[in-house]
Amino acid sequence: MGVNLKGKSFLTLLDFKPDEIRYLLDIAREVKAEKRAGLTTQRFLGKTLAIIFEKRSTRTRTAFETAFGEEGGHPVFLSKDDIHLGVKEDLEDTARVLGRMFDAIAFRGFKQKTVEGLAKWSGIPVYNGLTDLYHPTQILADFMTIEEYFGSLRGRKLVFMGDARNNVANSLMIGSAKMGLHFVACGPKDLWPSEELVKKCREISESTNAVIEITDDPAEAVKNADAIYTDVWASMGEEDKLKERIALLRPYQVNQELMELTDRKDTIFLHCLPAVKGNEVTRDVIEGPQSRVFEEAENRKHTIKAVMIATLL
Repeated sequence: MGVNLKGKSFLTLLDFKPDEIRYLLDIAREVKAEKRAGLTTQRFLGKTLAIIFEKRSTRTRTAFETAFGEEGGHPVFLSKDDIHLGVKEDLEDTARVLGRMFDAIAFRGFKQKTVEGLAKWSGIPVYNGLTDLYHPTQILADFMTIEEYFGSLRGRKLVFMGDARNNVANSLMIGSAKMGLHFVACGPKDLWPSEELVKKCREISESTNAVIEITDDPAEAVKNADAIYTDVWASMGEEDKLKERIALLRPYQVNQELMELTDRKDTIFLHCLPAVKGNEVTRDVIEGPQSRVFEEAENRKHTIKAVMIATLL
């Protein structure tokens, strides 16, 4: 029986089986090839997408808008200042109205329960473009980039360096567990992922042969790594913690010395962007030959388009 995701929301990779994630990555590869070939497709003709953002973005917003628009659909951007999202109106009321106006909703904001509430009450597919807990569309783009470079995902060693309990690190760990990667979260113990999530991912790993490691030793973490990944040291909403984070995370900066500790010439560097060059990564690494961050950024669009194709058609 084939994979059928029609009508399903995309809130966290915990909700998706390995073959479903594989299906999304395969569609993404196909639509990227279409785009490169200059093909015009109109899969979303007559459909509408509400894009609701509490947090600003470059890649997530442009990926959703261009992916939906290229397919003939009509995306409508709504900031928190444009609608009554939990202000003067219950979330469930907003969700039920949007569910009658639109075919799908993309949300980017703070609380995971907000995107879950939209999905529960709207009755249409809802896509998580980032919450404080998870960033699942990003991980599809990351995996697509790794696969394009190495030809496969299973068994690849992916090291996340820095704030190892942020939304990207959480979702990378879940995705790695689902798809059979060797994932290492490396950071100071104060910023390790929750024991509950680590336990859940290790349980998933039992059926996929994935490996989940948590460490505070950068040199040990990156040995033989296929990919080294980092993110900003203070996520959106945590800017007041930046000074203490710089002191705490300086030993986890991705620099050329760290890249060379992999003992491999083909290790790639990944970053979800935006990057603060000189903090979590040095300019020579992110601008260097091992960096794949802009391929990764482009793949946000193709993977987001894939999610919408799989869930709307």
